[in-house]
Amino acid sequence: MPDNSTLYDLPLVTIRRVSVTGMDNNVYLITSKDSGAQVLIDAAGGIRKIRRMIEESANDASERTRLSLVVTTHSHHDHIRALRELVDETGVRTAAGSGDAAAIAGQTGVKPDVLLKNRDIVAVEGFDLITIALRGHTPGSIALALTPGYGPVHLFTGDSLFPGGPGRTDRDHERFNSLMTDLEHRVFDVYPDDTVVHPGHGKPTTLGAERPHLKEWRERGW
Repeated sequence: MPDNSTLYDLPLVTIRRVSVTGMDNNVYLITSKDSGAQVLIDAAGGIRKIRRMIEESANDASERTRLSLVVTTHSHHDHIRALRELVDETGVRTAAGSGDAAAIAGQTGVKPDVLLKNRDIVAVEGFDLITIALRGHTPGSIALALTPGYGPVHLFTGDSLFPGGPGRTDRDHERFNSLMTDLEHRVFDVYPDDTVVHPGHGKPTTLGAERPHLKEWRERGW
C-alpha cells in the first residue's frame, strides 16, 4: 500500500487507514469533523507513516485536529511497535482491553491509562466507540464499534475477525470456541449485515459477506 492513507469520508467523522510494516498491519485514525478529536487504533509501527496520516487528517475537521486517545486492540508485538514512540512524542492517553494491559505494559513500558471491558463506551468529543471483548486470539482482545448516527456501523476488529474467518487461536479448541462464541453473540447477533469490518491486517469486509460462513468456521475449527 502506498504511504498516503485511505480515506473513508462519513457524515460525522472521517476514518483514515494506513498499512505499516511487512506484515501489512492496519493503523486507523478516526477524526470528528465537528471537534477535531481523534482516536488512533493500533500504533502498529511505521511511526513516520502514522505522523503523515495525522498530518493529512488536519483537513478533515473544521477545527485544529488533536489526538485524544490511542486504543490497542490486543497485545501482540506487531500491533504495538510504535506505541512507545507515539506516546513519548505526543503525551497521548492510551487504552486497551483489561486482559491484555499487563502484556502491553511489559513489552512497551506504556501502562494503558484506560482499561476496557465488554460494552464500555470510549467517548471523545464528537463520537463514541463501543468496546466489544472478543476473547480467544488473546485474553484481552477487543473490537471497537463506531455508530456514526446514520449509515452503517464500522467495526474495528483487530486480529479477531478477518475476511474468511476468525483470528488465529493456535488450534486451541478452548480459545477457538471462546472467540467464536463471542463473535456470534457479541458481533453477528448484534450488528446488521451492512456493518463494515476493518481488520487488523488486509482489506475490509462486511458482516453480511461473512455471516453465511459461521457454521463452516465452527466445523473446520479455525
